[in-house]
Amino acid sequence: MFGPSPARRSAVIAAASAVVLFASAGVAAAHEPKGPASEREPQEGLNVPLAMSPNVRLVDTVPYETGMISAAVARTGPYFYASSLDSISVFDTSDPAHPQLVGTVDNLVFENEAMTYGERRQGRDAVERFVLVGADLYQASSSDIQHVNVGGGELLVVDVTDPTNPHVRSRVDVPNSTHTVACVDEWNCNYAYSAGTNGEFSVIDLTDLDNPVVAGTHQSAAAGPNDVFTSGAGHEWNFDGAGFGWHTGSGGAAVFDVRDPLNPVPVNATDANGIAPGWNDFIHHNSLRPNGDKFKANAAPDLKNGNVLLVTEEDYLNDGDEVICERAGSVQTWWVEDLDGEDYRSGAPYTPGTGTISPLDASNVPAEFGGGLTLPAGAFCSAHWFDFHQSGIIAQGFYQAGLRFVDVRDPRNIKQYGYVTGGGTEVWDAYWLPERNPKGQATGKNSNIVYTADLARGIDVYQVDLPKEDQGDLGAIDPLLDYLSPLQTRLS
Repeated sequence: MFGPSPARRSAVIAAASAVVLFASAGVAAAHEPKGPASEREPQEGLNVPLAMSPNVRLVDTVPYETGMISAAVARTGPYFYASSLDSISVFDTSDPAHPQLVGTVDNLVFENEAMTYGERRQGRDAVERFVLVGADLYQASSSDIQHVNVGGGELLVVDVTDPTNPHVRSRVDVPNSTHTVACVDEWNCNYAYSAGTNGEFSVIDLTDLDNPVVAGTHQSAAAGPNDVFTSGAGHEWNFDGAGFGWHTGSGGAAVFDVRDPLNPVPVNATDANGIAPGWNDFIHHNSLRPNGDKFKANAAPDLKNGNVLLVTEEDYLNDGDEVICERAGSVQTWWVEDLDGEDYRSGAPYTPGTGTISPLDASNVPAEFGGGLTLPAGAFCSAHWFDFHQSGIIAQGFYQAGLRFVDVRDPRNIKQYGYVTGGGTEVWDAYWLPERNPKGQATGKNSNIVYTADLARGIDVYQVDLPKEDQGDLGAIDPLLDYLSPLQTRLS
C-alpha cells in the first residue's frame, strides 16, 4: 500500500494519535494462542467461506493475528515473524502446517509494509536474530515507551534472538521514506536501504545494532517522479544474491551494483514504459529477479537465464478508474537484456525511463482469469506483494481479490495457476515456507506451504500442488558457507 495524498497522511496520523492511547495489555490478550498447534483443529478465521481452486488446500488459520501487514522468515531457525498494526509476533514453524505463537511485543505502527530479517553468527553455535521495522507514519511500543514517533521517517531494530521476548533494541532517524527498509545482505544485514523519496534513498549502517547510523544518501531513478507522484517515491528494494539491488517506485525499476553497499552504482533501469500508462499507472511496488547468479546477457528472456524481472504494478484510488477492479494493478514481466552499466551511466542514470529493461507481459490476473468470488470494497483489489517458488509459480496477494497463484514460467505469457478468494479476506502478502535441513537451516528452495498476511483473517496456511518442473535454486548459497564469506568478499 502506498498513498501519495498529504490529506490522507494527516488523517492517518490523527487516527494514530487515538490508537496510541490503547493499553498494551489489550494487545497481549488479543494474541493469546488457542492451545498447542498439535491440539488445534484448522480454524476458519472470520468464518467466511473461502473459494479455492482444486490445487490449493487450507490447512490452518491463526485468526488472532488480524491487522497483519507483513512478515519475515528466519533462515537458520524455524521461525516466522508477523508484523501487525498493533504488534510483532514470533511463531514457531517446526510444524510448518500449524504455526504456534511463542512471543509477541506490542508495536503500534503504520505501516512496516515489508519487514526484513537479519541474523549474525555469535561464536560457534549462537545466532543473533533481528527484524527491521519501518515507521512510515507513526510508531509506539511499551518496550521502548520513552519514544513515540508521529511523522515516520524512522527505522527500528527489533531483537528476536529470544523468540519468547522480542523487543525494540534501537532506532535511527532517516531523512526520507522508511515505508519499507531492506537488508542489502539478508544474512548478516550490516547495511540496509530505505524506500526513499524525491529521487533519493538512504544507506543505513547496521554494523552496530545498538547504534545504527545513516551512512549516506544517494539518487535513484526508481524514486523519481511520474504523473501521480510528482516529487517521486521509492517503494521497495530486492537484493538478488548476485551483487545487484533492484529498486522499485514511481519512476519504474532501477538496478544497482551493491557489492560495495556504501557506494551503490547504477547499472540499468526500465525504459520509457516504466513510467508509461498501462505499465505504471501508480507505482512499481516490488520486484524479484529469479536465478540472478545465472544471468545471461542478450539471451532470450527466460527465468533460467536470470534475465527476467518480476514486478508488481500497484494501482488503486489515484484517478478513479480503479473502482473497477479490472483496471487496478497488474503482475508484470520485464526483459533484462544487459547489466552493462557503463553505457547507462553515460546518459541520465537518475532520470526515469532512460534504461533498456523492456516489458514482456502484464496481467490483472483476477480480471483476466477469474476464479472464486470477491467482494472488493473501496476499489481495494490491486496486485500487491508476491513471493517466488522455484517451480516458476508466484504466490501473489491481491488485497480483497484474494490470493492468486501465478504461472510465470513463460515470461511472455503470464497465466493463473490457482486461487483463493472469499468475502472476508484482504491478502497483503504471501510467503512460501522454505525447505529446511535437519539442523533447521533453509536450503535455498521453498516448500509447497504458503502463509498469507491477511489484514482481515490473520495468517492462513495453504498447501499447493505445484508443477514438477524445477526452475532452479534461486542462486542460494549454503547457510554455513555464507557465514564464512560475507557478501562483500563473496562477490569481489
